[in-house]
Amino acid sequence: MKVEIISKVMDITPAIRERIESRFDKLERLQVPLIKPHVVVGKEGQTFVIEATASIPSGTLFAQAEHLDLYAAITDLGQKLERQINRHTEKPHAHRGARSGKEQCRTDVVDA
Repeated sequence: MKVEIISKVMDITPAIRERIESRFDKLERLQVPLIKPHVVVGKEGQTFVIEATASIPSGTLFAQAEHLDLYAAITDLGQKLERQINRHTEKPHAHRGARSGKEQCRTDVVDA
């Protein structure tokens, strides 16, 4: 998957690029097309800050993760995006979106 990765503070090594792209490849397995994923990697003091934005057909995803280890921050970011995708795809099937109890309990009476 083509992911736009930007960093103003540090150089993006091939290993970092590969890790980010592999996390987005895992998100593709959820059968939701990601449109123009964009990742910004930064550093504030000793912590790495990574932000991602991606569009999906039903909205826009945004996640931010902070950690002392860059690879752990990438993993956290991927998990946050995965939760958001699941929320968007499963919401119509949620309990609140289900039919009311009356409609589910109706039965047809057959005269014998």
